[in-house]
Amino acid sequence: QVQLAESGGGLVQPGGSLALSCAASGSVISIRDVDWYRQAPDKQRELVAAIVNGGSAQYADSVKGRFTISIDDAKNTAYLQMHSLKPEDTAVYYCNAVVNIDRIGSTWAGWGQGTQVTVSS
Repeated sequence: QVQLAESGGGLVQPGGSLALSCAASGSVISIRDVDWYRQAPDKQRELVAAIVNGGSAQYADSVKGRFTISIDDAKNTAYLQMHSLKPEDTAVYYCNAVVNIDRIGSTWAGWGQGTQVTVSS
């Protein structure tokens, strides 16, 4: 069984920074793919950043140059570093990951529980 646990959300002033974590636990060999999504009130969930199978990171235009996605293989943890935050970044942020659970290609896919990010003065 695999679980994804998110942390790091909170209240920050405009221009500030936050770092979100998504830790995979259980029968985990490695994180293969990870996406970060966000959902603001009354809006659809949108893809913010992604790493697929060790490839280059991809970002939504709205966060490019301000957010950085990464994976720490030693900790089986994915991160979303967020800088120069704006009020419009306010949302619940979710990680979605595909995790390798053995060495013959079996995977598990699922979502974290979400973490609230509020950017306000």
